[in-house]
Order: sequence, then C-alpha cells, then structure tokens
Amino acid sequence: MKQRTNQHLNEKNQQIAAHRDDLDQALTELQATQAQLVQHEKLASLGQLTAGVAHEMQNPLNFITNFSDLSVELVNELQEELAKEELSVEGRTTINQLLKELTQGQVSISQHGRRADRIVKRMLEHSRASSGQAQETDLNSLVNECLRLAHHGWLAVNKDFSATLTTHFTPHLPTLRVVPQDLSRVLINLLTNAFYAVAEKRRLLGESFQPEVSIRTEQTEKSVLIRVRDNGNGIPSTVRGRIFEPFFTTKPTGEGTGLGLSLSYDIITKGHRGTLSVESQEGQYTEFTICLPLVAPSTRMPRPTTPETTRTRA
Repeated sequence: MKQRTNQHLNEKNQQIAAHRDDLDQALTELQATQAQLVQHEKLASLGQLTAGVAHEMQNPLNFITNFSDLSVELVNELQEELAKEELSVEGRTTINQLLKELTQGQVSISQHGRRADRIVKRMLEHSRASSGQAQETDLNSLVNECLRLAHHGWLAVNKDFSATLTTHFTPHLPTLRVVPQDLSRVLINLLTNAFYAVAEKRRLLGESFQPEVSIRTEQTEKSVLIRVRDNGNGIPSTVRGRIFEPFFTTKPTGEGTGLGLSLSYDIITKGHRGTLSVESQEGQYTEFTICLPLVAPSTRMPRPTTPETTRTRA
C-alpha cells in the first residue's frame, strides 16, 4: 500500500511539475508576445508620425524647388537686361561673375530640393499600407515583365547602356498568392540597382568589361526563389550587413535615397512572409535572393518541358 501510495504521489508530483513547466513556458511566451505587441504599437505610431512629417514637408520642398527654378530664370533675364546697359569692363566682369555664382547656387538648391523630395516620397511609401490585393500570380511571367520594364526604364535615361541579359525560368512553377504591384516594385528596384552596378564598373574598366545581369526562378520543397545577379563591383563586406537599413546607400550623394532596399525588404518579409538576402564578392558579383513560401497548394501553369533560357544583347 505504501509503495503504491508513494508511486501515485510521485506520478502526481511529476504531473504537477510538468504542468508548472508548461505554465512557466506559457507565461514566458505571453510576456514575449506582449513585448512584441508593445513594440509593434510603437513602430506603428512612429510610422504614422513619419508619414505625417513627410507629408507636411512636401509643400515647403515644392516651394523651394519651384522658387529656385524661377530664380534661375530671373537671373538669365537680368543678364539679358544688363547686356543692354553701358557698364565698365571691370564692373561688367564682376557682375557676370556674381550672377554666375548666384545661378550655380540656385541650381544646387534645386538639385538638393528634388533629392529631399524623393526621400520624402520614399518615406511615405514606407509608411503607407499596400493598397494592392493578393492574387494568384504566374511568377515567371511577372519576372519577365519586370525585367522588360526595368530595362526599358534604364535605357530611357542611359541610352548608351549595353549589357547581356540572361533569364532562366524553372518550368511548371506553381502560382503563388502575392501582391503583384508590390513584388514588381521590389524586382524593378533590384534590377535597376544591378544595371547601375554594371554601368559603374563599365565606366571604370572601359570596353574590356562586359556587363551581365541575370534573373532566374527556382522551386524548392517549401518555397520559390527569385535570384537577381550582376557582375558589377560587388558590395564591400564592411557595409553588407547594413544595406537593408533605411537611408543607408553605397551610391554617391544625390544618386540614391537609401530607401529602395529597405522598402523592398519590408515588402518581402512583412507583406509576403518571405526573406530577402544578399551574397556578394567585391569586384566580382552581387546576387539578391527573394524567397517566397509555398503557403498553400496552387494550380500549375502549362510550361515548356525544358527550362527557358534566353540571352539578349541590350
């Protein structure tokens, strides 16, 4: 009887201990969840504040850029009027030099004003919730369309750009439920960065360097991967861990807002529950990888029986 009683008590003690451990774990998880909720609320409030500040900054920035452009026009008119007046050679030289410096100052104000305006617009994009609706999407078609749009957009500004574009689309890729507008924004941003990287390397090395940009899709057991790769100068290891931070950029001042990759990271990780990662080797290549989870079975689109690979000269 004693042995049975002791055995029964031991079993009860073990059950109580296990229950206590479960309660401790549940309490820890509850506290962690509570901390996350508080943090998310703080971030949401900060996002609203950022959006409000950015929105209020737009009008003053528009006035700055508009008045600086108007000032340049007024200086040009002043130069034309002064040309009709009789002035000493020394006086005319001094006045022309002052007007030239004034024009340069106004042009610089206009350029920095427009850069600030771009930053403000990106800040608004960061804080604005996506208005697009998730829908079943053929990723191969979307990727191909984004490559075409990004390439044409880059050529519109850089008419002498030339590169080898390579695509490799995995056949029978399942459709995924994504927000096409947001995912397109990410892909176009990554492709534009790739075009910039190879163009800069071509500018440094000259005709001996052949720019190459590739984009490919892959399917794993639990996800679909989209890889964007270029053979540019790569990202230095000292700053590679910061490239997804807001306002951080490796481009020269005035050529980037530092918000493109940060916004892309948020779209993939928060909007699509995926991951955005980068691999790079200085002087050799940079490759960004988008990983989108296969959250639910989806229909398969009819595809060729062999992977589609194309190479074109831009």
